[in-house]
Amino acid sequence: MSKYFISNVNIILADSIQFGAVSVDSGKIVGVYLTNDELPVIEDDTRHIDGMGKYLSPGFIDIHIHGGGGSDFMDGTVEAFLNIAETHAKFGTTALLPTTLTTTQEQLELTLSCYEKASAKNLKGATFLGMHLEGPYFSVAQKGAQDERYIRDPKREEYTDIVRRFPFVKRWSIAPELPGALEMGEFLIENKVLPAIAHTDAVFEEVERAHQVGFSLMTHFYSAMSSVKRINGHRVAGTVEAGYLIDDFDVEIIADGVHLPKPFLEFVCKFKKHDKIILITDAMRAAGTSVKESVLGPIDEGTRVLIEDGVAKLEDRSAFAGSVATADRLVRVMMNNVDIPLYDIINMISFNPARVLGKEKVKGRIEVGYDADLVIFDENIEVACTIIEGRIVYDKL
Repeated sequence: MSKYFISNVNIILADSIQFGAVSVDSGKIVGVYLTNDELPVIEDDTRHIDGMGKYLSPGFIDIHIHGGGGSDFMDGTVEAFLNIAETHAKFGTTALLPTTLTTTQEQLELTLSCYEKASAKNLKGATFLGMHLEGPYFSVAQKGAQDERYIRDPKREEYTDIVRRFPFVKRWSIAPELPGALEMGEFLIENKVLPAIAHTDAVFEEVERAHQVGFSLMTHFYSAMSSVKRINGHRVAGTVEAGYLIDDFDVEIIADGVHLPKPFLEFVCKFKKHDKIILITDAMRAAGTSVKESVLGPIDEGTRVLIEDGVAKLEDRSAFAGSVATADRLVRVMMNNVDIPLYDIINMISFNPARVLGKEKVKGRIEVGYDADLVIFDENIEVACTIIEGRIVYDKL
């Protein structure tokens, strides 16, 4: 059945929450009816869904995610892609960018080779919106949990070959201070790939030059990123300060409450415009499971990690190794820790990421003509139903 009438819901709109109903047909939103609007007659071929007074939200869009449900995209199998997509759909994610890690060229290409095959079979999970390459062009000083063996400076013949052979690469995170990084950024923009700043030890002026070239997004803001430091005794601003001072930068935050505790979440929301903040999980394979030990990256050759305190850690506990958050947790943490409206929080995980990916006219809003990517959840952000492009993929109503 492709027609739905969802009633008795608090609809989360761009700038308000209003009680009403929504009609869906052939994967699109075809009607939004608010409190005093006259409701349509429900036809026999339409399924009526009673939202029971819960919230109806645009679907969550995760533009930085590595895994979940026991799988990692770096496993390099179609089955891993599908398992991750289906796992996160249960927690309200309706679209995502599969994300890689710093690795060998062979492993990277193996992962990329799965994308189109998995996309064709992905009928029960979050939609794939393209690939996000995280690395290998990073600062060793800010490597975090990335494998130092494969970190290197940009090589033009390497990245141009990847972009030309795999046109579904939509985003690439790199450190802008590296030799050749700005030239790479220019190439990415020319080829409609979003260059993002990540795992960087850059000072303010280096970030400023990257912004002038066209870098517009900061990957997991604060994490593996330079801040104030001293050079020859002089205090110097870093990447974090640039993220605040240059208004045009979008910043993504891992809002799991661990990577960024309450004061940092409050600080970001106070000093960045809310339409420039994007919530991401940065989830690794243990997300959506209850395991205590896991692997970051390829299952056979990845890094062993511990799962404790609601986060993944390197075994020596020297650094976090990705989150185990699902999208519903991000919304819940923000709602409980930052004094901003729920509709602003939902924009940060729906419309804002859609805009960054150039999808703002089809995803991220509950408006007529938009894709029927919808989530129904209660006041505790417990997901009861997930609809992806008009298909019900999770239903606990």
